[in-house]
Parts: sequence; structure tokens; C-alpha cells
Amino acid sequence: MTESIAKANLLGMSPTKLVAYFEELGEKKFRATQVMKWIHQLGAESFDEMTNISKALRHKLQDVAEIREPEIVSQNISKDGTRKWVIRVEGGSCVETVLIPEGDRATLCVSSQVGCSLDCSFCSTGKQGFNRNLSAAEIIGQVRIAIKSFGPMDPSGPRRVTNVVLMGMGEPLMNFNNVVDAIQLMMEDNAYCLSKRRVTLSTAGVVPALDKLGEVTDVSLAISLHAPNNELRDELVPINKRYPIEELIAASNRYLSGLNDKRVATVEYTLIAGVNDSVEHARELVKVLRKLPCKLNLIPFNPFPNSDYMRPSEDAIQAFKQVTVNARIVTTVRRTRGDDVDAACGQLVGQVMDRTRRSQKYIPVVQETDPAAESRA
Repeated sequence: MTESIAKANLLGMSPTKLVAYFEELGEKKFRATQVMKWIHQLGAESFDEMTNISKALRHKLQDVAEIREPEIVSQNISKDGTRKWVIRVEGGSCVETVLIPEGDRATLCVSSQVGCSLDCSFCSTGKQGFNRNLSAAEIIGQVRIAIKSFGPMDPSGPRRVTNVVLMGMGEPLMNFNNVVDAIQLMMEDNAYCLSKRRVTLSTAGVVPALDKLGEVTDVSLAISLHAPNNELRDELVPINKRYPIEELIAASNRYLSGLNDKRVATVEYTLIAGVNDSVEHARELVKVLRKLPCKLNLIPFNPFPNSDYMRPSEDAIQAFKQVTVNARIVTTVRRTRGDDVDAACGQLVGQVMDRTRRSQKYIPVVQETDPAAESRA
């Protein structure tokens, strides 16, 4: 009995890998460019749509390759226009993707892992545990799904996604190769044609991978700091025990020094009532950030089930901000978007088949006789 050979999914192939693939098929390099445009600029679902490619090549591709997106489970639209997709990936788990419109700008928050391996204490994603890394096709598929949700793709029309941030579920630098392949497609002229200033990777501080990132790309950088000292950050962001603040700041400076422009890092700081939101914390933070060219993004904590943390008062938020503004740090307070559909920062959970057993620590045990438990099984 002959085993069927899995087809190559062209959706996630970086420009370099797609050229190599077509050369292996005995085809010219320009065929890779043609197919790339059809997939990423025109939203082709099948090779039959690719009318400027010979029938012989289309038939060959049908036999050995495919264009396979992850499955859309649901799309919810918030009262503020924010869109959230729940997307099922291979293996049955689900991830979440969020599009935030603001004037002529539309920022897509993309997931890179099923769950997250870092277990930051204030993030709902981490409490779901971790299953696996997303493939490059599953990452770039989120971009394509968001663009196609507005109708047929048209490269000559207005941009439906103007910015992409790898700030969704997961730690991007823990899925280095697949994230880099997806980033290359986002910035490729024959694919999504986003500038390096409009693609941002957010990391909690995987220092060796951040150094490696600077060797292969020049996307914008955001660092998830959330605390002004190592003692507190060890509690909030456990990876700090391995790569403390000083090492993260130094690695961020190395990354920025490798860019050929004057871009700065975005520092993300989630404000949690009574934990890291005092004026004294703000003063400590100012001392830390003096060592890094940056702008500061303050994120009031967004509550989620089974968390003891609380959102700070508006007075506390503004008092914290005033300290950093007085220190001449460009500071914004992120306005909560999409919280009515659980699409706000820190609220993304998906449906993770947890391989870490971590989720068992946070989800109360439900009796087997509970019908709700049976429906979730």
C-alpha cells in the first residue's frame, strides 16, 4: 500500500524558501514571485486561479503543494470596531488574533504560539499553559485572514492592515525560525509590503534570541518590562530570573544600535493596582529607562477570571504617568480596546490543549456531573 506524501503548504514559505522550492521543482525563480503575489496579494485559494501560470505547472502544483490557512472558528466585532478571531490550528487547539482600527490605521495583533511557555502572572494566555509553536503558515495565515475579512484582496486598494504586532498569544522569540519566516513575508514587496517600522516584535526578554534577531531582520522592537526592579519582575515575568533587567536592556540597546535609523524601543508596562503602580515604582522605572532609547506604553491591567490582580484607579495611572513625563520619557496610556469581546491586552486565551499541566493550577475543578463541564470536554 502506497503512503500518501504530505503536500507542501506554500502559505508559510519565506521568499527565500519559496524560490528554493520552485528550483527543486525544476522551475525558474520568477515562478516563485508569481505564486507569492497570487497567495499574499490577491488571496488565491487554489492554483487554478493563477491564470498567468501554465496549466502544466498548475497541475504539478496541485499534486505536490497546497495553500492552507488555519480554520476560522469565530469572528467577534467589539462595539469600538475591534475584531477578534478565534482560529483553529493543526492539532485542534485555538489561538486568537485581534485587529484594532484607529482612524486610517489598523493594527493586527498576531499570535506566535499555542498558549505561552513563560507564565507571566498578569497574563491570561500564560494561565492556559502551552501546547506548541505555530508554523509560519499559521502565523502569516492570521494576516491573510484579517485582510480577507473585508472582502476580496486588492493590492491597489487601501490597506486593510497597516501595522502588525507580534504581541498576541505566545513569546515570539521562543518560536524564532517560524516567526522570522512570517516577518519576511510581511515585509516582502511581493507579499504584504509592510515597512520595518510597521512590523513590531514584542519580547519578554529571551536575550540570546534577541541578539540573533538583530542578525536577520530590522523590525521594530517592543519589550515587555512590567516592573522597575528584578525582585518584582521575577514575580511578574519569571523569565527575568534567567535574563534580568540589566541583560534585557543591554540586549535591546545592541539591537537598536544595529538599525540604520533612529528608531527607539517601545517599553510595555502593565499597571497593576498595589503591585507596580506607585509613584516610587515610576521613579525606579525612570532610572532604568534612562539607559535605553525608548517610548513608554502604560497598559492598565485588564481583569480575567481567577486573577487576584486589579486595574489601578485613574488617579494612580495619571500620577505614574506624570513622573515619567516629567523625566521627558514619551509616555502613552493604552486605551482599552475590545474588552467586551475579551480582546484587550492580556485577555487572549484561545483553547489550548495544555502540555504543561499549568492550566490545572488556575482552573477550578468541576464535578463530572456538571453539564457545562461535559460540553467543554
